[in-house]
Amino acid sequence: MIRIYHNPRCSKSRATLALLAGREVEVVNYLDTPPDAAGLRHLLQLLGMTPRGLLRTGEAIYQELGLADPALDDDALIAAMLAHPILIERPIVVANGKAVIGRPPEAVLAIV
Repeated sequence: MIRIYHNPRCSKSRATLALLAGREVEVVNYLDTPPDAAGLRHLLQLLGMTPRGLLRTGEAIYQELGLADPALDDDALIAAMLAHPILIERPIVVANGKAVIGRPPEAVLAIV
């Protein structure tokens, strides 16, 4: 099973989903149903990333919350992403015990 954390308003997310056409895919609209803290930590582990690496720094809320502050620890950044899922980079595809961000969309082909 392939799972995609998807935002239908994002062109990269739509393009990634299109690349997965014909496969069994679970689509998670993460803005409506974001992962919980344990789920987000698991995704970070699969991605081999830190919370700071998964943040969308171009979002207005990133600046409003002062998330560029290097003093903020992982727990604070995860809490911000849980409260404001728009901060989570997208799309994330999970398959075969691995995860990858679909930027570029073709990156997901390495794990499916």
